[in-house]
Amino acid sequence: MGSQHTILAMFDLNNIKVLHLEPTTVCNAACPQCARENPALYNNSLNSSTLTVKQIEDILSVNFVKNLEKMFMCGTFGDPAASNETINIYKHFRGLNPTITLGMNTNGGIQNTAWWSELGAIFHRDHDYCVFSIDGLEDTNHIYRKNVKFSKVINNARSFIDAGGQAHWDMLVFKHNQHQVDEIKELAKKLGFKWFRTKISRRFNMFPVSNLLPPDNYTSTTTKGQVIKCYAKDIENSAYIAANGEILPCCWFGAHVFNLDDYAKQLLSNWNNLENSWATNPHKICQETCSVKNNGNTFTNQWTTNEQLN
Repeated sequence: MGSQHTILAMFDLNNIKVLHLEPTTVCNAACPQCARENPALYNNSLNSSTLTVKQIEDILSVNFVKNLEKMFMCGTFGDPAASNETINIYKHFRGLNPTITLGMNTNGGIQNTAWWSELGAIFHRDHDYCVFSIDGLEDTNHIYRKNVKFSKVINNARSFIDAGGQAHWDMLVFKHNQHQVDEIKELAKKLGFKWFRTKISRRFNMFPVSNLLPPDNYTSTTTKGQVIKCYAKDIENSAYIAANGEILPCCWFGAHVFNLDDYAKQLLSNWNNLENSWATNPHKICQETCSVKNNGNTFTNQWTTNEQLN
C-alpha cells in the first residue's frame, strides 16, 4: 500500500468533497489508446492491484467519508465492474453517508445482469449515475472497446436501468463510427438512458494507433500554457485513490502512479502551494490537462455533445 497515509496528510481533509476511487487495475477490455495498454505506464505482472473494503477503511476515516458529497469510480487502468469488491465498497460509503452521491464509469461488458440489478438498486438517489462508455453499435463498438460484447453491454445497462439506476451513454467519436451518432442517441433514448454525450479524445496525439483515425474535420483540443486552473484543488475539491492505495490529486497523476517522476513527487509534497510551482515551472501533467484558454481546458474541450434525453 506504500505511502498513502503520508500523501493523504497533504490534503485538507475537511475541504475534500469529492472522491474519485479506482477499485482495481483489472479490465476485461483492451482499448488500444488506454494507459493500461502503454507499457511505459503499466505492467500487469508488476502493477496489478485491487482495493478491498478493509483497505479503504484503513485509509479513510469514518468522518472523512461522512464529509463527502460524492464518491465515484472510474478506471485509469481498470474497469470498476471488474472488481468483486465494488458492490460492497458502494454499500460501505452509502452506509456511512446516506446522502452521498454515487457514480461509476464502465464499459459495461463485465459481470452478469443480477450484478447490474443490484448496483441499480443501490444507485437509487436522484443524482446517482452510471456512465456506460459505448463507442458505437454492434458493428463498431468493439473496434475500440476490444473484447467487449455489445449485446452484453446493452443487457447489463437494461438491468441497471430497470432496477432504478440512472444511466448515461458516453461515446468516443472516431472516423469509423461518426456516421452512427444520431442513431446511437436515439437508441440511448429508447433504452431509457438519461444523458448522451460524445467526445473526441485527445489520445490521437498522446497514444496514436495506426488503424484509429479521428473523425472528419478533427481539430486537436490540446491547450498548453502557464495559466493553470486545477480542477481537483480549486473547483471540485477532490482527491483520487489509485487501485494500489496511493492518494493523489487527480486521475491524471494516477495514470503515472506506478512511475511518478521526481518533480511530480516534489509537487505532491507541497500540494497546498501549487500555485507557486505553476507560476515558475508547471508540471507537464497539469499543463497538458488544466491549462485554461477561452474558459476551457484540454479535457473539457473534448466534449462535443452533452444532452439530456429523458
